[in-house]
Amino acid sequence: MVIGIDISGGDFAPKANVLGAVLALRKLPDFVRIALIGDQEKIQPLLSDVESSVEERLILVHAPEVITMHDHPTRALPQKPNSSIAVGFEMLSKGKIQSFASTGNTGAMLVGAMYKVNAIPGVIRPCITSILPVESGGNSLILDVGTNADCKPDVLYQFARLGSLYAKNVLDKEKPRVALLNIGEEESKGNLLTQSAYKLMNGTKDIHFVGNIEGRDLFTGKADVVVCDGFTGNVVLKQAEGIYSIMKKRGIKDDYFDRFNYENYGGTPILGVNSDVIIGHGISNEVAVQNMLIHAFEVANSRLTNKIKEAFQK
Repeated sequence: MVIGIDISGGDFAPKANVLGAVLALRKLPDFVRIALIGDQEKIQPLLSDVESSVEERLILVHAPEVITMHDHPTRALPQKPNSSIAVGFEMLSKGKIQSFASTGNTGAMLVGAMYKVNAIPGVIRPCITSILPVESGGNSLILDVGTNADCKPDVLYQFARLGSLYAKNVLDKEKPRVALLNIGEEESKGNLLTQSAYKLMNGTKDIHFVGNIEGRDLFTGKADVVVCDGFTGNVVLKQAEGIYSIMKKRGIKDDYFDRFNYENYGGTPILGVNSDVIIGHGISNEVAVQNMLIHAFEVANSRLTNKIKEAFQK
């Protein structure tokens, strides 16, 4: 298995990405290799102290151009064909790598996923997820968290299916409980979107739907998968990050809230596309990159994409 990583993406590139790849290889099985996609002149000096057993599992792919955070996502890929993101998606589409991860321009990663490897037939809109640490232990999942700000009921229903498949196959939830994020638990609560989505989810055999869930119960473990539109999900995600940042700034130490640290999770897959694409946080350090690549392996090893394809073909 070969996992590709965009070495040029993120605030601390290329050093954090290269060191993160080295750290990941020390923990990943021996059959896993990592392709470092970026400017070789910048990569090579960072490998001077790496042990030979790890270095021989690295593949250097020269991609001198860089898609920055300021580049327009749609125009960047065709305008910079030799960029690390463009080259990574070319390798992914040809099967030279089995998974592609980046902490760079999220928009460009989404565009590449949609137009280079394409959405799985039947999936209306691919989405991204985030982990919600449960107070009593373990994790739950929320989606979408920013890809689709405006949604229709059938899109939320598909998010529920995608999230359930992810929770079952990657998070090892045997029968994931799926809930709809709403302003009340009653079926009649919410706006037209949530009311209509509730009717679609309720009674279906595709998921184990447990009804509505309120914001105060997001971290209690009432559900394994929480579904919402990308606007709402992004607000939830940024609020959780903000609380963690404030506590850290004020010197408040708490084992539970330490689990909100993005470094623990590294990255998240784009669900609903034909290959494994992992998006990481732009401020990722080497520890976060390490965990992003380990998660990329977990997703690829679970054959999640193939299982989503099979589910949507039925």
